[in-house]
Amino acid sequence: MMSATIDKGLIARRRYFYAAYWVMVTLIFLYDRTYLIQKAGLPNFFICAVVRVSLLIALAWANIHWLIPRYLLQRRYGGYFVWVLLLVLGYLVLQSLYDYYLFGYVLGPNSNAKLSTSLIYNFTHTSLYLLLTIALKFSMDWYEQKKQLQEIQVEKLQAEVNYLRSQVNPHFLFNALNNLYALTLKKSDEAPEVVLKLAELMEYMLYESEDAFVPLEKEINYLKNYLELEKIRQGNNADIRLTVEGNMDKCWVPPFLILPLVENAFKHGVNRAVHNAYLFISVHIADDLEIRIENNKGNTQRAANNGGIGLLNLKKRLELLYPGKHVLEIVEAPDSYAVHLKINMS
Repeated sequence: MMSATIDKGLIARRRYFYAAYWVMVTLIFLYDRTYLIQKAGLPNFFICAVVRVSLLIALAWANIHWLIPRYLLQRRYGGYFVWVLLLVLGYLVLQSLYDYYLFGYVLGPNSNAKLSTSLIYNFTHTSLYLLLTIALKFSMDWYEQKKQLQEIQVEKLQAEVNYLRSQVNPHFLFNALNNLYALTLKKSDEAPEVVLKLAELMEYMLYESEDAFVPLEKEINYLKNYLELEKIRQGNNADIRLTVEGNMDKCWVPPFLILPLVENAFKHGVNRAVHNAYLFISVHIADDLEIRIENNKGNTQRAANNGGIGLLNLKKRLELLYPGKHVLEIVEAPDSYAVHLKINMS
């Protein structure tokens, strides 16, 4: 159904362009031959225009719909130029004979009509109009192909983003269930609260994050629930903070934008630290969206920019969704890692 709609749209656009082109050609010719109204009369003036434009349209139609597809696009260049030459010669014979009749008999001997002059004039103008129609056809073909390629790229981008998002969900669910499992082993009274938070998180994952972009406020609420789960699991052994500045009302982001960075900080920093573990998250919204995350190094922490499926997926999504409009920096210090993500939202 979609392809049929697209084909009809392309056909309609071609018709509009060709119609506009031939209207322009007709007006130019009428302006060039206005002197015939006084010399030959209005009927002959219109007959002259109809004959010339009709022959030009027939020549262009044969070239566009027959010669170019069957010969030129098939790289049968010799056959193409032979047929074009024959069509042009046929046009010249018909048009020049009519011109000789019009100027030689209708206007009378005072017109000084010469067949050679008519042939030269018609050949020059026919070649020009033929080249213009060829240029018009290939220009439209190029534009339509470019538009179709853009549509294909957008569809491919969306499919790839959906695939990357599908990888994030199992990754998070695995971590959350591990947290819940650890609490149930301890028979902690916080286990019911964890179940409730996990249910809220799953609701967001299953029902509220299906779109390509979601309100930043929902993403932040999702992150808060995630951090609450981690605080319960960590107890008083980690300093975990989240600060948000700016107006979130008109800011939309891809789902699970911040989570991979936070997960990476827990996995390679907070969870591996023996003491004084911390994780500071700052979100600032203005013309740009800035996210800063800093965490302590774990005893055996690897480079943050090399580990984690979620982080690799995030980098790919940023490249797809914000090409040339984002900066992701990871700075390693002796005892900490800092991540700075900046996205131009304008």
